[in-house]
Amino acid sequence: MPDYPLTDESATLNFGAQLSSVLHAGLIIYLHGELGAGKTTLVRGILRGLGYTDKVKSPTYTLVEVYNTVNFPLYHFDLYRFKNPMEWEESGFSEHCNAHSLCLIEWPEQALPLLPPPDLRIQLTEQREGRLLRLTGESRQGKDLSRLLAC
Repeated sequence: MPDYPLTDESATLNFGAQLSSVLHAGLIIYLHGELGAGKTTLVRGILRGLGYTDKVKSPTYTLVEVYNTVNFPLYHFDLYRFKNPMEWEESGFSEHCNAHSLCLIEWPEQALPLLPPPDLRIQLTEQREGRLLRLTGESRQGKDLSRLLAC
């Protein structure tokens, strides 16, 4: 479980861009952290690393934002407002998590146990100076990606 100190927003964006270099379609990534911990900033960095140049919005009110990158669609979910895990199934969101897309899911605990299992789990924790990002590979692919980033 590598930990990465992120001193400011720029460091979070840069880490997201670095992370994007090992991501591919078919992955599911859970994003954990309190409100304001930098989850959407990290997603913005990932998208910038994937070559996406348009505005990146938080999906807090829309529940999902879809970004068509050069190689695959990226679905950024925010499940914070879910009251019941069944909302995941009822929304039809599960069909987007497939071999052709990348899914980043904020507040995954709101839809457990109905979510597909993650390949990577990212925890952002506020610290006195910036944030600490903990990356945990959950699947074999996720563990491989975690090792690639640590090199």
